[in-house]
Amino acid sequence: MHQLTTPREEQPLPTAATSTEDEAPAIEILQLRARNEQLERALISRAVIDQARGMVMALAPCSSHRAWGLLVEVSQHCNVKLRDVAAALVATANDETLPAPVRQELRRALRRLHTEDRR
Repeated sequence: MHQLTTPREEQPLPTAATSTEDEAPAIEILQLRARNEQLERALISRAVIDQARGMVMALAPCSSHRAWGLLVEVSQHCNVKLRDVAAALVATANDETLPAPVRQELRRALRRLHTEDRR
């Protein structure tokens, strides 16, 4: 009788469970890399937001909490992400101009802040 398969061909084919088990570490690595990138972006955004908060505190002058609220208010009224408002404000230290909507809303927010302080 002729042998139809060689011993190598008789090895079991990988099953879905084996495949999934082999892929699990690779998937986990990809997820960890994505999480790491997300955390790096958050740290950078947080630093820029804190710098902008310091600038508002110097302009107003006001507490850190009130500066945060002012930046959030500007962000919401302009429909621009907080990190983008902060980055635009920090960029003014390098002679860049604030986008007109952000500049206008920042002026309004500062006026409201000053009005509240006078009460």
